[in-house]
Amino acid sequence: MDIVEDIDQSIGEVRTESLDLSFGEIVNLHANKELIIHPDYQRLFRWTDDQKSRLIESIILELPVPQIFVIENEDGVLELIDGLQRVSSVIQFIEPEKLGLEPLRLDGCDLITSLNGKLFSELPLTIRLRIKRSSVRTIMIKRQSKPFLKYEMFKRLNTGGAILAPQEIRNCSARMIGTSGDNFYAFLKECANLPDFKVCTETLSQSDYDKKGDEELILRFFAAKNFSAQFKGSVRDWLDSYMESILLESVAFDYETEKKQFDQVFNFLAASIGDGAFVKYRGNNPIGALAPAYYEAVTIGAWRSLDQQFAPSHELAKQCIINTVQTEAFRNNTGPGANSKEKLEGRISAIMHSFKEAHDA
Repeated sequence: MDIVEDIDQSIGEVRTESLDLSFGEIVNLHANKELIIHPDYQRLFRWTDDQKSRLIESIILELPVPQIFVIENEDGVLELIDGLQRVSSVIQFIEPEKLGLEPLRLDGCDLITSLNGKLFSELPLTIRLRIKRSSVRTIMIKRQSKPFLKYEMFKRLNTGGAILAPQEIRNCSARMIGTSGDNFYAFLKECANLPDFKVCTETLSQSDYDKKGDEELILRFFAAKNFSAQFKGSVRDWLDSYMESILLESVAFDYETEKKQFDQVFNFLAASIGDGAFVKYRGNNPIGALAPAYYEAVTIGAWRSLDQQFAPSHELAKQCIINTVQTEAFRNNTGPGANSKEKLEGRISAIMHSFKEAHDA
C-alpha cells in the first residue's frame, strides 16, 4: 500500500459531522441525558469563577468560542470529549443543579463590569435568550468510527494542555476504546482502593493524588514489571505505550494473575515498612514525599524476591530498604539521568540483591 492509499484508508476510518449547537440545546441535551459528561470528566472541571465568567461574557458579546468535540455512542447518545470547561461553565450558569454545583455568580467580567455579581436568573430576558441562542461549532465523531481512533482523538485533543494530568488523559481516553478500556480503568481503580496500597502510598502528595497519581503508580508498577524492555527515557510515553498495548490487546494481561501478584507485593511491603516504603532516608528517618524512582525499585525488587522465593522477613526487609536507598550505588541510579533502562534495572537490582543477601544470611 502506498502512502496515498494509506492516508485515504485512515481518513475513511473516522466519520465526523460538523454542526452548530446552541447553548440552550446543549443544556437541554444534557438535562435529557442525550449529551453526557462522564463523572470522571466532571471531576476535572477546574476553571475558576473568573474564567467561567469571562466565557459567559464572551458569549453575551458574541465573541468566538472554540469548537467542542463529542462522540456518538452506539445508542446515539453524545459524549463530550473536548470542551469540558466551556460546556460545564455554561450549564453551571444556566442550570447548576444538573451538575450538582453551586449557582455561578458572575465575577471577573472586565469588558462589561455591570455583569459582575449577577446570577443567570437576574439577567434581563433578552440577555438570557441571547446566551441560550448563541451557538458553538460542534464536531461529532460518528459511531461508525473505529474505537481506537476515538481514543487517539481524545488523547491528542487533551495532550499538552494544562488542565489534564497524564493519568487523567489515559483514564478518560481508555473509555473511548469500549469494553477493554472500561475493564482496565476499573482494574486500576480496584487496585488503588487496596488498603495495603493506600498505606504504602500515604506519602504521595495531595496535588499528585488529585491528578490520579495513585492510579499512575499502579500503571507504573505493571509497566516496570512487564514492559521495562520498552522503556526509552520518557516515562509518560512509556506508560502511554504500555496502557495502549493492553487496551488494544497487543500484549497479554491476565487480570486475575496480575491482581494476585499486586496484592502480594503490597501486603508484604505494608507489613514490612508501610508508609516509609518509597521515600528517601537519613539514617533511619524518612524524608520527604513519595519518590517514583524509589517506588519502582522497591516494588519490583520485592516482586522479584517474592516470585523467586528469597524475600526476607518483614523486619529484615524494612532495614534492607532503609539501608539500600542510602547507598551510593542506589543513589547513582536515581539521580540525574535516572530515566534510562539501565538505571531503572540498576535500582531494582539493588533492592533485590539486598533482599537476597538478607534471606540467605
